[in-house]
Amino acid sequence: MSIDSVTVTEPVIRLEAVDLYYGTFRAVRDISYAFPANAITALIGPSGCGKSTLLRSINRMNDLVPGARATGRMLYHGEDLYGHGVDPVEVRRRIGMVFQKPNPFPKSIYDNVAFGPRVNGIKGDLDDLVEASLRRAALWDDVKDKLRQSGLALSGGQQQRLCIARAIATEPEVILMDEPCSALDPRSTLQIEELMLELKTRYTIIIVTHNMQQAARASDETVFLTMGDDRAGYLVEAGTTSDLFTNPRSQLTEDYVSGRFG
Repeated sequence: MSIDSVTVTEPVIRLEAVDLYYGTFRAVRDISYAFPANAITALIGPSGCGKSTLLRSINRMNDLVPGARATGRMLYHGEDLYGHGVDPVEVRRRIGMVFQKPNPFPKSIYDNVAFGPRVNGIKGDLDDLVEASLRRAALWDDVKDKLRQSGLALSGGQQQRLCIARAIATEPEVILMDEPCSALDPRSTLQIEELMLELKTRYTIIIVTHNMQQAARASDETVFLTMGDDRAGYLVEAGTTSDLFTNPRSQLTEDYVSGRFG
C-alpha cells in the first residue's frame, strides 16, 4: 500500500486535545492526531517528551500506574477509549502491545501464544491460531518442532517475534510497539522492521523509536514530539515520513532529525 493511499484512509485512532498526567505533573499536553489504518506511524522525539506515556495511554496501560489520568478524547473508530462503560481489558485485546525488552512468559512457546486467546475465551482451534500467529510473526519455521520448549530459550530477536505473535494471537486491529528493537542486534532489528512492513497489511502499527534511521526506513507517517519549558511533551510536527525527514516545516524538527539535538 502506498503512502498516498494510506493518508486518505479513515483513521483507526484519533486523539483530540489529549493531556496526560501523573498526579499533578502534566507529561503530555494538547496532542491532536489521527493515526491512519494499515500504516506504520513512528513517534519520535528526545527522551522524556512523553512518547511512551502517549503510546501506553492508547491501550490504557497507564491505568495501571497510580495517579495517571488523561483528559481530552482518544477515539477508536469514533468511540472514546476512556468513555463510561468501556472495558480496558477489551481495549487491550483490540490494541495490542509489544514492549522494549522481549518479555516472554516463563512458559512454553505454545503456551505463550495461546495465553491471550485462553484468557479471552476465543473460540476455535487453538492449534491453528497458534500456528497462524507464529507464521505472521515469521517465527513458525524456527519453532514448529519445539513448541513445548520454553520461550525463554529463544534468541533475543526470536523472543521479540514471539511477543509479537502473542500480541497477534488475541486478534487485535492495532499493535503498539515501544522501542521494540532497542535491545536487539542489527540483524534482529532488520528482521523486526521487515516483519512490521509485512504486518501493516493486516494491522495498524504505532511505534516509539529513538532510532531515526529506523523511523525513516520502516514508517509511513512520523509524529515528532519535544518538551516545552513546563517539561510537558507536545507535538511539533507530523506528516508522511518522507516529507518530515526531507522537507520539515519546523526548525526544531530539522535539528532533531539531522542529529543537532536530542
